[in-house]
Amino acid sequence: MQGGSGFNAVPPAFDKSRVLDVKPLRSLKPIFPNANEAPPFVCPSPSGPFPPGYSPFYPFSMPPPSETPEVNQPEEPPTWTPPAAPAPIRSFRTPEMANGDVDQSGKEAGPSNSKKRSSSRTRGSTSSQKKEKRSKFELNPAITSNYVVPISQAQRDDGSRDVVDCVLITFEGLRRRLSQLEDAKEVPSGLARRSDLRAANILMTKGFRTNMRKRIGVVPGVEIGDIFFFRMELCMVGLHSQSMGGIDWIGGKGSLDEEPLAVSIVSSGYYDDDAEDKDVLIYSGQGGAMTRDKPVGDQKLERGNLALERSMRRANEVRVIRGIRDVANPNAKIYVYDGLYVIQESWMEKGKSGANTFKYKLVRVPGQLEAFAVWKSIEKWKENVSSRPGLILPDLTSGAETIAVSLVNDIDDEKGPAYFTYCSTPKYSKTFAIVQSSYGCSCRKGCAAGDLNCACIRKNSGDLPYTANGVLVSRKPLVYECGPSCPCGPNCKIRVSQSGLKVRLEVFKTKDRGWGIRSYDPIRAGAFICEYTGEVIDKDRLKKKLQEGDNDEYIFDSSRSYEPFKWNYEPGLLGEEATNGASEDSDIPSPIIMTAKDFGNVARFINHSCNPNVFWQPVIYEENNESFLHIAFFAVRHIPPMAELTYDYGTLPQEGDNGLNLRKKKCLCGSSKCRGYFVL
Repeated sequence: MQGGSGFNAVPPAFDKSRVLDVKPLRSLKPIFPNANEAPPFVCPSPSGPFPPGYSPFYPFSMPPPSETPEVNQPEEPPTWTPPAAPAPIRSFRTPEMANGDVDQSGKEAGPSNSKKRSSSRTRGSTSSQKKEKRSKFELNPAITSNYVVPISQAQRDDGSRDVVDCVLITFEGLRRRLSQLEDAKEVPSGLARRSDLRAANILMTKGFRTNMRKRIGVVPGVEIGDIFFFRMELCMVGLHSQSMGGIDWIGGKGSLDEEPLAVSIVSSGYYDDDAEDKDVLIYSGQGGAMTRDKPVGDQKLERGNLALERSMRRANEVRVIRGIRDVANPNAKIYVYDGLYVIQESWMEKGKSGANTFKYKLVRVPGQLEAFAVWKSIEKWKENVSSRPGLILPDLTSGAETIAVSLVNDIDDEKGPAYFTYCSTPKYSKTFAIVQSSYGCSCRKGCAAGDLNCACIRKNSGDLPYTANGVLVSRKPLVYECGPSCPCGPNCKIRVSQSGLKVRLEVFKTKDRGWGIRSYDPIRAGAFICEYTGEVIDKDRLKKKLQEGDNDEYIFDSSRSYEPFKWNYEPGLLGEEATNGASEDSDIPSPIIMTAKDFGNVARFINHSCNPNVFWQPVIYEENNESFLHIAFFAVRHIPPMAELTYDYGTLPQEGDNGLNLRKKKCLCGSSKCRGYFVL
């Protein structure tokens, strides 16, 4: 564990002509509302501090939305796949044991796919005597009218890091729930299956967004290297307000400014963009593309092209967002904010179609943090791990994991952490006691959303806990997964935490906090990362270790006090009762304590932070007619490659020290929310 060796201006005019070319969901109302329409309110960060009269679980709900036109993400194949790791030059001992983990080999779903939800409940009735038959996407005003939007006018115009996080976490929580409903086939017939558009429309209709005041240069609260899995996320945080267009600009016709100026571009490779150089981008202009009504034509010096030309003459900075192929999902892209660029020159040339195309050369402003350059470096390391500077071991797991975990030190001469035995599953001396009896399902073709005949779905309150691409929908006191005795097979949607690592991790030496871990791959919010393994001990054993002065810095104790934070979707947004997925307390029926000092896995290297990007979720499944608890780690928010993974170690146990004499240690997380210490 840590330290162990181990605008007041009106928003831009919406291009209605383009909306009419796209199949709408239900209406043709613009997706960008007037900024003055939404009521003012204060937006705290998901983890506080909270305004007077509000609990940590403040509501994120609002009245019924208008619909948003569908915007499709282009489908492109991945550029590379992770290679097999070379043989290790030295290894930690891996015990010989039967591996009960089940591999998940199912294909990753598209960006809006998920599975879940039963149709057995009646939600939002204003009278217990009246049960209305309506679509589960139809909002109930009797419920949603009690909710307000927690974004003030000032926060809509100018955000901060906390506000940006608040907006994105709220969006993603709602999107996951909508994905869950879509996958459970509860979408009314004829409506598009795009959870990202629906979630953004619900929130933006009521002004739940930030940085609406357009500006040249830095966007408050958005940092270089931030990643986004949906174009609508760029719109919601004010990084790029065009949901489809690649060029965003201010000024021009109808503006007090004399001419339009570009503020941001999205380079997604749809044109002949050259995106290989980490500091130079050759960007193609917009327009001239082939449509149903006309063939490919020459591009014109108008709209975005004119804005880029004027920006070159003015030498103003332009934000660049690069679209990179998502290796985990070939049907989508990941958008990376790569910082500020200036347009150095422009010209016109013949494109592959034979039509004239504008070209712009953008050069990155020096002195900024690297973003796209990091991605390019990782590509090389994946192709040849030995090219990684500071590499000590290509795989410290000695093959115990399906994906190799590198050991790297580019800080000093230390050759690795203290010796430990790598084990991919926790070591139990006795069965974890649960209230209800343990039994598996009888689903031979895989557990299906809404199938209440499935025992494992019934344990999860009638829902699949994960979306179709393995993303956790909501935090819960317990998530029940299918066990080895269930006949549903390794591709079942309820076996996410059992199939091993999903991303390529690296154990690395930090500057001042011992060893830590980070990922070569981008991690989306709610994605499973790894589980915490070690030797399960009881409180008496822990007391004895501490009394004997055992310097064990690898204790996980679920009975500690943890800062509450809002992560789940707000049920009132969809007209659901507050009990549907509202509980986020990890109130495990029986606390679990693990030590990973002698036996453990890569999770033992996750350092503490008072503002973590990872959280732990109790998961339980049956093995050999006995139930065992597992501690699984999931991403709080989207995590870019090479960002250190951290979780909250907690403070004193909920009942106090209780004679444990736990050691407090100075916290070095550097977060603005740092409380100054954590408990080992």
